[in-house]
Amino acid sequence: MREAYRVETVRTAERALMAIVPDGTLMQRAAAGLASACTAILQRTPGHVYGAAVTLLVGTGDNGGDALYAGALLARRGARVTAIAPGKAHEGGLAALLQAGGRLADSTGAVVAGTDADLIIDGLLGIGGSGGLREPFAALAAAAAASGATTVAVDLPSGIDADTGAVDGPAITADVTITFGAIKPGLLIDPGASHAGAVHLIGLGLDFSTAQPAVLAPQHDDISALLPRPGAESDKYRRGVLGVLAGSDRFGGAAVLATGGAIRGGAGMVRVVTSEQAAPAVREHWPEAVISGYGTEPGRVQAWVAGPGMGVTDDARTRLRDVLRADVPVLVDADGLTLLTQLRAELQARTAPTLITPHSGELGRLLQADPADIEAHRLDYAIRAAAELNVTVLLKGSTTVIASPGDAAARVNSTGTPWLATAGSGDVLSGLAGALLAQGLSTADAAMAAAYLHGLAGRLAADGAPIGAGDIIDALPAAIRTVTENRRASGNLRQ
Repeated sequence: MREAYRVETVRTAERALMAIVPDGTLMQRAAAGLASACTAILQRTPGHVYGAAVTLLVGTGDNGGDALYAGALLARRGARVTAIAPGKAHEGGLAALLQAGGRLADSTGAVVAGTDADLIIDGLLGIGGSGGLREPFAALAAAAAASGATTVAVDLPSGIDADTGAVDGPAITADVTITFGAIKPGLLIDPGASHAGAVHLIGLGLDFSTAQPAVLAPQHDDISALLPRPGAESDKYRRGVLGVLAGSDRFGGAAVLATGGAIRGGAGMVRVVTSEQAAPAVREHWPEAVISGYGTEPGRVQAWVAGPGMGVTDDARTRLRDVLRADVPVLVDADGLTLLTQLRAELQARTAPTLITPHSGELGRLLQADPADIEAHRLDYAIRAAAELNVTVLLKGSTTVIASPGDAAARVNSTGTPWLATAGSGDVLSGLAGALLAQGLSTADAAMAAAYLHGLAGRLAADGAPIGAGDIIDALPAAIRTVTENRRASGNLRQ
């Protein structure tokens, strides 16, 4: 897992370390790591450090000091380093830069826009900043974006909220972020993540052994460790039976896609409850599914997926209410989320686990909140919804955020591709997550593993070209093999 820590947790760890090391040690460690990373970037583009033009955007805090000391190290390697400091710069860092041959320039954005910089280092604000950038910093951010130079953010891009990823105004958009001591949640969650570019961690020796991360981002091995594997005694019932309540006369494809996600997700059996008109399509695509019509008894299941394409009629609401009364895990998606606005009491009264998979619009209806505000503050709203609704929330979008009531750490997904923004993609995700629930995973683990595999399958299927939801289903086995084979390879290397 990649662990991300809130600002106060990082500050506490910094204070503990600074109490036992000489003054300035942490800044020197940060500056050395930053300079090393910038050297590697310059060696790729423009291909040399000597003579390369580097512009430092310097604020009054420690991030500005980090940038200045790093600039001094680059200047000693022959780079032409210019600092732009709208306010009072860090005295020690500025002295080091000037002594190394760097210079202090005018503090206007015009200097940045007119520069021939190969590299811009953003040291305007640190992790304590909040809200968007104000002038003159906002003008510097705009000029940096217009310059076309590679931009490296110091610790995090100035203007984003370190704890949440919110961007409430102008902000730096970096190509690379060099963060120190610990990853911050805002670097993993959009919109902040989209401003961060590639994130690289420079360790400072901070101790987080007793600290609680705020956000977890799984890697291949984490997902592989969660995935159920059939044994010699397995049969279709022991591998998990999933009920899928989906499809209608108008939206039969949703049932087909959810069923495909469930089958390729490893469910031993999928019992599909759907409309008379949708049933033939499901049977044609997935003859292994057991199909029942609405109003019939589907048989025993270990978990339910309810909602994709089922409509929002009174009959659909009654069917969803019956599923919510079942004493098994339930995943609610799509039309089911719309119906939950009328079944809120039944949802909150459930004692069995519940997972909902909304996008910002659907969550906005459930919370009576502005979807645009949800998009801007994804972590906050996911945590709020989990607490208010007593469910695990998988908030879909450019960054998938997963929150469960009582969990100290939210989870974010690091896989995916913009090509996943296609009709039916969410139905596949629902079936996949439901299959994992039926196989015994918790709602949080099922949501995390499903989001990861779904995103990875999307990447594998797309490979830079448009895809449909069916392509994601076809790529799921390859995605599962990718994470499980990676774990086996890692184990062999350790041996």
